[in-house]
Amino acid sequence: MSVFRTKSVEQSIADTDEPDHSLRKSLGALDLIVFGVGVIIGAGIFVLTGTVAASNSGPAIALSFVIAGVACALAALCYAEFASTVPVAGSAYTFSYATFGELVAWIIGWDLALEFTIGSAALATGFSGYLQKLLAGTPFEVPTALASAEDGLVNLPAVVISLLVMLVLILGIKLSSRINQVVVAIKLVVVAAVIVVGAAHVQVSNYSPFIPPSKPAEESSGGWTSLPLITTLLGLEPAVYGIAGVIAGAAVVFFAFIGFDVVATTAEEARNPQKDVPIGILGSLAIVTFLYMAVSLVITGMQSYTEIDPNDAAPVATAFESVGIDWMGTLVSVGACIGLTVVVMILMLGQTRVAFAMSRDGLLPSSLSKVHPKYGTPARMTAITGVAVAVISGFVGLETLAHLVSIGTLFAFVLVSVGVLVLRRTRPDLPRSFRTPAAPLVALLSVVMCVYLMLNLTGETWVRFLIWMVIGFVVYFGYSRRHSRLGERQAAGAEQPRGT
Repeated sequence: MSVFRTKSVEQSIADTDEPDHSLRKSLGALDLIVFGVGVIIGAGIFVLTGTVAASNSGPAIALSFVIAGVACALAALCYAEFASTVPVAGSAYTFSYATFGELVAWIIGWDLALEFTIGSAALATGFSGYLQKLLAGTPFEVPTALASAEDGLVNLPAVVISLLVMLVLILGIKLSSRINQVVVAIKLVVVAAVIVVGAAHVQVSNYSPFIPPSKPAEESSGGWTSLPLITTLLGLEPAVYGIAGVIAGAAVVFFAFIGFDVVATTAEEARNPQKDVPIGILGSLAIVTFLYMAVSLVITGMQSYTEIDPNDAAPVATAFESVGIDWMGTLVSVGACIGLTVVVMILMLGQTRVAFAMSRDGLLPSSLSKVHPKYGTPARMTAITGVAVAVISGFVGLETLAHLVSIGTLFAFVLVSVGVLVLRRTRPDLPRSFRTPAAPLVALLSVVMCVYLMLNLTGETWVRFLIWMVIGFVVYFGYSRRHSRLGERQAAGAEQPRGT
């Protein structure tokens, strides 16, 4: 009953053929790229751009996106090898089960539940912010009491969109994919309009200084918990802007790149995962990194970072309104509302697939991995996830959610990067249609960058993350370890299938 028992890759793949626990294979390379682009273009480009520019990086937010993008690219190369080698739902959870063992797999699965569920809630609140800006001054304006978790009773638009997305996901992965393709096209048109129209109103003087000089941070009543952890550990004076601000900004906008690992969670539903999953992961990441840099340069060029309200829920629309282009502000708000809806959908999709894999392994109740007889989707898990997202988005603010998503994602990337090297050593015989180039160097750089970005998140984010992990340990030793299907097989003396 060792907590480090590993589940062979062959057993993971064999489990995907079980009746009532098998997902339909209906996605191609284009579907996966569109899924990736669809989820990555979200709060990072529509919401966090203004927040981070005003609070951390200034015009150098473009560099923050580059740093975060490089860290993602290194991890993406490791993800691509794993996903093409182990084409099973569950992403980093499944990969860790084959390399580090059950306890670490549980930890990463628990961590991914935090990433995707909280990420969905964060994007739902982002949707709500743009919807309120769009409806302001009309008969449909949302009352303050029903429009914000911070200033009112509940964020009702976020709750409603979460539940609607849940219903779409229950109806099937292909329907979700088709809706996503249409919405991604709309989002790309809006982003292109932001770049083209906004570039004509850029004032070069707004880029000076490109990296604002570092200055002491305002005192906070939160003490060390409100400061980047690395500041506390090294005894540094709290400061904003400068190089440290650019890196701290990268740790926050990292939230904007979480979409590509959702592609890995859908590997089991890809028709040709060995080829299509790496294309989906790397292709979507390359596209959005360029778009993020372009949009951030346009926004900070149109409006001085000193004039951006860090609490503005719709900074891109506000930037256009500041130069008198109100119609673009409206267009951006419409595009953001439509686009963020799909981001919520895809992140929720990722959570249901990870939980589906954990349930199929017995680490969560097996009834949760039952697929709907008509739609072929994990309907029970989807319903539970949808309700959870609705509750969280209705009562928690965006900034807190974004920080939690970033630390959970970075932690997953660290384990995946190390796991590629472990699996190469323990199972060199496995067929790998995609191999991470210069794997030891790429994996090491990925780990170093991800850990450093984690240290640039606030102390309170680390506290919340550790509390969530402690809860996960309690659940594992209280339930999951005793109900593990792998443990039951080993206790019965059954052999796992292995490659020849």
